[in-house]
Amino acid sequence: MKDKRQQKIIEIISSQDVETQDELIKHLSDAGFTTTQATVSRDIRALKLRKVAGEIGHQKYALPEDRSLRFRVEKESYRGILTNAILSVDRAGNLVVLKTISGVAMAAAAAIDAMEMDEIAGCIAGDDTIFVAVKSVEDMDRVIREIESPSDAQEEE
Repeated sequence: MKDKRQQKIIEIISSQDVETQDELIKHLSDAGFTTTQATVSRDIRALKLRKVAGEIGHQKYALPEDRSLRFRVEKESYRGILTNAILSVDRAGNLVVLKTISGVAMAAAAAIDAMEMDEIAGCIAGDDTIFVAVKSVEDMDRVIREIESPSDAQEEE
C-alpha cells in the first residue's frame, strides 16, 4: 500500500500544484487513499520532495531536481508496483507477456513505460495482461530481469 500511495503522490504533484500536506491528503483521499498527516509527512521525506516556488509566489511540492535522484525515487515506486502486481512472466517471440492481478495491468504498464528502457518499443495493457514489445529478441533477458527486479537490474549497470 505504501508503494502505491507514494506513486500516487508522485502523480499528484507532477500534475498539479500542491502547497500543503492537508491538500495532499485531500488529493490522496479523492484517489481512494485514506491516510494521516504523519504518514504523508514520512512519504514526503522518503520521496525527498521539496518545496519550490509555484505561480504567484505560492510554494508547491516537487520531486528532486537531480534527475538521477528523481529516477531512483520513481524507480523505487515502480519496483513496488511491479513486485505487487505481476503474477507471471512469459515470452512470445519479441513480446514479454505479463499476467497481473485483475485491474492493475494499466498501472504496471505505466510503471514499465516510465522506466524508459531503450530496449522496449512500448506496452499494451488490458485488465490483467500486459504485452511488452521488446525491440530485439537479444534484449529479452535484460528486459525481463529489469521488470522482475527493477532495483537489482539498475545496480548491475
